[in-house]
Amino acid sequence: MSNYFNQIPNFEYVSRLPGAKISDYITVKNFFKKGKLRDDIFDDLSVFTKYQIIGDDRPDNVAYDYYEDASLDWLVLVSNNIINIQTEWPLSQRDFDRYMLAKYGDYNTLYNGIHHYETLEVKDSNDVTILPAGLQVDSTFSIQHFDVQLERNMVYNNVTKGITNYEYEIEIEENKRNIFLLKRNYVNIAKDGLEQMMRYQKGSTQYRSETMKRADNIRLYE
Repeated sequence: MSNYFNQIPNFEYVSRLPGAKISDYITVKNFFKKGKLRDDIFDDLSVFTKYQIIGDDRPDNVAYDYYEDASLDWLVLVSNNIINIQTEWPLSQRDFDRYMLAKYGDYNTLYNGIHHYETLEVKDSNDVTILPAGLQVDSTFSIQHFDVQLERNMVYNNVTKGITNYEYEIEIEENKRNIFLLKRNYVNIAKDGLEQMMRYQKGSTQYRSETMKRADNIRLYE
């Protein structure tokens, strides 16, 4: 993320160091400034391509694989509006195992405990779906349906299946692996947009330059 952090502007903050005077300031990075893709780019699906994260790949691995530039890991994240990589990016296998044991206590509860129940697909005698699969329901769920072909009311029981804690958690992790990447020919546009977005605008009394503000009652994200 070196390219991204280099674009983050600075601000002068009142020093709290021991022995500092009230007029002393220290320069720090303004992490309140958050880079993102321009709205007209982010909302245009045609400029993105689908990508699946493999194994324990990190954002920099993905950036190197697709863009041949690991420093574009920030572009991988902003293309998917990922803010917290700890919860929004697939865990490594080791971290996933640790998380599962911490959450469920033991492997028996993880692999055999039922998290919830989902419907099975049900079709009538005309092969028309009357109950789609994957709806979250109670374990005792059943349906009644008048079958025109058979000319009678049908009651369908045993139309649910239990989803284990492991199946539930692994589906969440697998869904995280399906991401979008900005196509290669739009990378320079994204870089230029980030550079412009990170600049301070004139008009504030705290303005020092495009890359510097002084933090006296300042709205740092401006």
